Amino acid sequence: MEAAVDQPRSLKRRGIFAGGFEDRVFKWTTLLFAACVIAIIGSLAYLLVADSWPAIRRFSWGFLSGRTWDPVHDVFGWLPFVYGTVVSSALALLLAVPISLGAAVFLAELAPPWLRSPLSFLVELLAAVPSVVYGIWGIFVLVPVLRPLEIWLGMHLGTVPLFSGAPYGIGMLAAGLILAVMVLPIITAVSRDVLRAVPVSQREAAYALGATRWEAIRGPVFRYARAGVLGAIILGLGRALGETMAVTMVIGNTPSISASVFAPADTMASVLANQFMEATGRLHRAALMEIALLLFLVTIVINAVARLLIWSVARGAQGGVRE
Repeated sequence: MEAAVDQPRSLKRRGIFAGGFEDRVFKWTTLLFAACVIAIIGSLAYLLVADSWPAIRRFSWGFLSGRTWDPVHDVFGWLPFVYGTVVSSALALLLAVPISLGAAVFLAELAPPWLRSPLSFLVELLAAVPSVVYGIWGIFVLVPVLRPLEIWLGMHLGTVPLFSGAPYGIGMLAAGLILAVMVLPIITAVSRDVLRAVPVSQREAAYALGATRWEAIRGPVFRYARAGVLGAIILGLGRALGETMAVTMVIGNTPSISASVFAPADTMASVLANQFMEATGRLHRAALMEIALLLFLVTIVINAVARLLIWSVARGAQGGVRE
């Protein structure tokens, strides 16, 4: 008994239980790191609000509904940029979501083990490609391919406003396609992980009732994972809304609103990249900062919603991830 009592004292002398001070240092150090993240976000929000305040005070809500962007006469309406951002992102999701979900289902449910890892690596590698590389690819590969396609569509469907206009190759369609390529790996990778997080019992119950693999995936698996899949799509939307360089290189950079996908356009991110360094007037700079503020707020909200949806699926899995 005496030896057992002396053992903790000897361990304490050796420093085994002398972790009180180290634990406090570790706790406050990590808390400081976490506070740095909050401070960075807070300082960024403060800077955007402070620098955009002259435009907010001058234009109020008219800034959102204005269609004219004229820095020479201090007339700033950001509706063309909102329109270009929304339409190009929607077009990207329309093209990318079916391909992404199909690839995610294959990787999570159908791919053999020897193919799953290399194919997953290639999908994730697409997300690591710099956006300027996608922009160069868009200029030299995508745009020359789109020109004859737009000519053909204009000849056969030119009466439809969506396919009217001059076939430049550079415009909304090119921006939507290049954004689709860029968001595809994000939606695919996250959807794959969400599908893999569905408990095995969901599949086994469906098979026990006589369901085929297609019926099991379409039914209980997707019903269980739909919140996470929706979160993956919203994450892709957040990437598409904030993408700058690749879109700037292929969208045409014209602040206009047109029903045609062939027409050049502009986005909130691309106008910041094009005009911020050239903004000499105080009001011009404030108008650009207000666009940046809106983009900042929208991106935070979209990513927060997506993370909550993905978290809800991961929490419900409770250790049922497939091996």
